[in-house]
Amino acid sequence: MMPSPRDVHLLSLLVLAMAMVVTPAAQAQPSPGYYPSSMVRSMAYSEGYNNLWGPQHQTLSQDQNALTLWMDRTSGSGFKSKRSYRNGYFGASIKVQPGYTAGVNTAFYLSNNELYPGNHDEIDMELLGTVPGEPYTLQTNVYVRGTGDGSHLVGREMRFHLWFDPAADFHHYAILWNPDEIVFLVDDVPVRRYERKATTFPEREMWAYGSIWDASDWATDGGRYRADYRYQPFVARFQGFRIAGCETGAPASCRPVPASPTGAGLSAQQSGAMRWAQQSSMVYYYCQDYTKDHALYPEC
Repeated sequence: MMPSPRDVHLLSLLVLAMAMVVTPAAQAQPSPGYYPSSMVRSMAYSEGYNNLWGPQHQTLSQDQNALTLWMDRTSGSGFKSKRSYRNGYFGASIKVQPGYTAGVNTAFYLSNNELYPGNHDEIDMELLGTVPGEPYTLQTNVYVRGTGDGSHLVGREMRFHLWFDPAADFHHYAILWNPDEIVFLVDDVPVRRYERKATTFPEREMWAYGSIWDASDWATDGGRYRADYRYQPFVARFQGFRIAGCETGAPASCRPVPASPTGAGLSAQQSGAMRWAQQSSMVYYYCQDYTKDHALYPEC
């Protein structure tokens, strides 16, 4: 028997009500109440960065404010800040490619690997490619004085499936690295705070980097899905470059960008926004992974 128009109308109302329950207004991005990106002016790419590798896979806009990187089967590409820093705010607005991007790693990070090979520090934000129908993963990570003994990689990963599609538009990704803490920010929302602990905190000077490269061995579902070059080139776009902080040679009076309105730690509103981000979007946290040897992670 065919349903009556009244039944169809009631069914439509029921479906709408269920959708409202599944996607409550509370899922909207909360205001952190503090916007460090607004405190740091946007700079031209060429003011703060140089090409590091794969120059034939980079295109700079005419106004020098926007950089496009791409990866194909021959190469990826990367850039590096002109100066090193002992603390600071480092941000870039990034848009990645939709569709099949498994194995592709679009990274914005701090490192001193070239100065301390095999014994380096690193602070990472990486957008890990995916297969159609599955979300990109934002991986944050901290390495301190190397990556372990070969059998134990002492990374400190926290991963997110973000509350937006990073391939649909530009979003601002930033690392705020101060003497007491590292705060990872997405559109000024703190998604992770890594506090200073003895021996587990990066203290040496670092440079800022960006890159696109083939991480097929691990980036997508542990390497199950790899880069498929039938879909090349894989493109990542960067703009809104922001750097503020103390360069390595700056005087002792140089003060880092504050992480909160009071300077240290996060405000109550920032902490609430971070709890929201972690409760709604976090999909992995190394301190909760009991397949790891926690003797390597005293901070847990």
